[in-house]
Amino acid sequence: MATSGTYVTEVPLKGTAEKHYKRWKSENHVFPDAIGHHIQNVTVHEGESDSHGSIRSWNYTWDGKEEVFKEKREVDDENLTLTLRGLEGHVMEQLKVYDVIYQFIPKTEDTCACKITIVWEKRNDDSPEPSTYMKFVKSLVADMDHHVNKA
Repeated sequence: MATSGTYVTEVPLKGTAEKHYKRWKSENHVFPDAIGHHIQNVTVHEGESDSHGSIRSWNYTWDGKEEVFKEKREVDDENLTLTLRGLEGHVMEQLKVYDVIYQFIPKTEDTCACKITIVWEKRNDDSPEPSTYMKFVKSLVADMDHHVNKA
């Protein structure tokens, strides 16, 4: 049986949890302009841009390489949570399961945190653990903080 695991971290953010959640749920089209050094393109293949069950792909640069990630989205408006379930792409070549969960948690009137959880399972024991992807996802959230509050 291949190794599996879960990584969890929290990123402190300025602004309300609702504002950050809205950007991540409904406004992915602004990511290439806001954080083009990470995200070059976001394409919705099925569903509406903010709908539960929509499928999209992300063109991004990670560790100096251009990569693609195709995901199916689960939306939980009540808990301000988005789950991106990996379907295809570079990371899925080595992982059987790769789910990224973003939960935006209110802290004060004008601050929040994004709790990031990555659930993963390797295709085989020779594949590396995806720990560097957590660093990448954390930097996406941190870099979007400035752009969410500028809007």
